[in-house]
Amino acid sequence: MSQDKREFDIIIWGASGFTGRLVAEYLFQKYNSKDLKWAIAGRDKAKLASVRDSYLDTSIPILIADSFDEVSLNKVTTRTKVICSTVGPYSKYGSLIVKSCIESGTDYCDLAGESQWIRKMIDFYHKKAESNKVKIVNSCGFDSIPSDMGVYFIYKDILKKDLQISMRVAGAKGGYSGGTYASINNIISEASKNKEIRKDLINPYGLNPEGEKNGPDKRDLSSVIFDKKIKKWIAPFLMAGINTKIVRRSNALSNYTYGKNFRYDEAVMTGNGFIGRLRGIMLSIPLIFLAAKPGSIMKSIFNILSPNPGQGPNKKEREAGYFNIRFYVFNESVTSIYKVTGDRDPGYGSTSKMLAESAVCLAKDSLNNSYGLLTPSTAMGDEILQRLELNAGLKFSKIKTISLKVQLNFCSIR
Repeated sequence: MSQDKREFDIIIWGASGFTGRLVAEYLFQKYNSKDLKWAIAGRDKAKLASVRDSYLDTSIPILIADSFDEVSLNKVTTRTKVICSTVGPYSKYGSLIVKSCIESGTDYCDLAGESQWIRKMIDFYHKKAESNKVKIVNSCGFDSIPSDMGVYFIYKDILKKDLQISMRVAGAKGGYSGGTYASINNIISEASKNKEIRKDLINPYGLNPEGEKNGPDKRDLSSVIFDKKIKKWIAPFLMAGINTKIVRRSNALSNYTYGKNFRYDEAVMTGNGFIGRLRGIMLSIPLIFLAAKPGSIMKSIFNILSPNPGQGPNKKEREAGYFNIRFYVFNESVTSIYKVTGDRDPGYGSTSKMLAESAVCLAKDSLNNSYGLLTPSTAMGDEILQRLELNAGLKFSKIKTISLKVQLNFCSIR
């Protein structure tokens, strides 16, 4: 069936979950009075009806399917131009709906931060999605749109290859949901049982096409160190494991637009002196608990303290949240500084808007002819960049450029 004849533009898969409800709320508030046909879907009709009646409108259609029932999934995917999936962990619940989308010629976007599952989907379905002219776009939330689109924005501005870019989280405020914790737990559990998964997780180029899984970048930061280039203490960033791989995959899929010697890394900027180092250590402690071996006492303690699936930050917390990310671009004799900011908490308030706009972009905008298992920048490019700034509360900008001479003078003065 031609996409032009589909009943819906977008179906939100998993709308009864915490993030799914936020995406549905956003579409309802932003687009319900406009020319957008959409529906919500999942396996539990009662929960979906509760979301619709409490947060949306009774006119929003409800569709029922099961993540493990291909027949029911096909009945959903064939009715829409785009599936917007919020059902995680994706490695448990996401594979069959991706397969169904590819077979039915339906574009797809999600919030997957599980690089081991994305690798599996690439290996299984990239070529078929290409031949069927389907866009499968993973990581359309805080992981990894600010990183992926931030680098895309920088290269559009500088137009030079083989730069070194260091992304630093300068500030953020927000909570996380039980669904996020369940996804992280699942990654750790799968990696502990499978050597090949562990190998791809630690490989900086683990999401690159086969035969292209190498380059100048090293493994993600795993300890608190002093960054001599920006003269700040930095700590490991939880999302770096997926973000850096998505950025490098974007480079590979775009025929190395950023250059084969492009280098990229991410960390959290924690400040100067003793306080900066101490803050970095304190920020790293939860990561130690998070990465603990399944079944260990440390892991059990963290499980008790963490939210359950379906729980997350309330509306007041989401609206009080924000994120502020800096990109330090090292280019021969100058250092340029860019920033990406968001006006809601990164994990949910901003993420739900980013995913919703990605779905609308896929459904409504005239996009490039790239197909397969893609990244936000390679699938949607300028169109999603514009939507993020106009609608989703993100801002992409250049702060300043410092010449090497000025940097040396500054260092000598200090």
